[in-house]
Amino acid sequence: MNIYETELAHRATEPLPWDKLEGRRILLSGASGMIGKCIIDILMKHNIAAGNPVHILAVSRNEKTAEKRLAAYWNEPCFSYVSCDVNEPLPECGDIDYIIHAASNTHPIQYAGDPIGTITANVLGTRNLLDYGVSHGAKQFCFCSSVEVYGENRGDVEKFDEAYLGYIDCNTLRAGYPESKRLGETLCNAYRQAKGLPFTVARLSRVYGPTMLSGDSKAIAQFIRKAAQREDIVLKSEGNQKFSYTFVTDAAAGVLYTMLFGKDGEAYNVADKFSDITLKELAGYLAKIAGTKVVFELPKEEERRGYSAATKAMLDAARLERLGWKARVHMADGLDSAVQSCRESEEE
Repeated sequence: MNIYETELAHRATEPLPWDKLEGRRILLSGASGMIGKCIIDILMKHNIAAGNPVHILAVSRNEKTAEKRLAAYWNEPCFSYVSCDVNEPLPECGDIDYIIHAASNTHPIQYAGDPIGTITANVLGTRNLLDYGVSHGAKQFCFCSSVEVYGENRGDVEKFDEAYLGYIDCNTLRAGYPESKRLGETLCNAYRQAKGLPFTVARLSRVYGPTMLSGDSKAIAQFIRKAAQREDIVLKSEGNQKFSYTFVTDAAAGVLYTMLFGKDGEAYNVADKFSDITLKELAGYLAKIAGTKVVFELPKEEERRGYSAATKAMLDAARLERLGWKARVHMADGLDSAVQSCRESEEE
């Protein structure tokens, strides 16, 4: 059994309050994305032994992609799928108990190539899902946010806690992602105040793992694909940026902990404290796995416009750890798993 499958089995039997979910309906947007798929994998794994299964309503834009990535569950009675762009009001899907909003553009080429869609998924999409939750009896809304809401490190802290606020130049193309994530969080607060809908926010660090999509243009995704192909790892900067990373099963579990244990209205950082690393070190790790070397190359203009300006963005996950969550898969094992999975998918 590989690391991903082992971790799914572990996370599916976590000491979570599963009774809150069993027999309930969860609407998950971004269902075929890296984190959305993993959350579904955990819930469906839990359902194998559950007497009263969790019912999953998976929502995404592309039904063909979803059917391919979620094929194992397509005909299960506790799984249903709706093709819908969250920028539009949701079709009638019945009452919902929990909503996890994980639909978003999440990598540089998307930010640069679809700047409007990047903003609207985090703002209009959030509003449409909040409206659906209010009108259909949702007990809880969980918004998947990002380390990027913290902006640039002012140089006054080593890691961001949930109260930190750094600088974002809003008059740039790249600002569409962090600013819209900030506004998505603010919308959740507004709906809590005006409509009484409880919510929590999971602020995710950079996430990686076997469920990443083939078109992902984040640096770590590109490095993993190069390592899987046993090619040189291409670094498109000096590589001194230092970030927090989290393996996808740990990130997905962090979302569930945030939703089920989190305090109403609170945000929680999701990050593995043992996986803070510079891009240069990350590239070196993967070059060693591949048996190749690190080479430097200037980025293409479209990529460059979508890059983050942050040079140091690490998260303090102590608040989430106090709820009982902890990361289990650290960088070396997580990268091995991601590379091996990428190789296997390319051989299919």
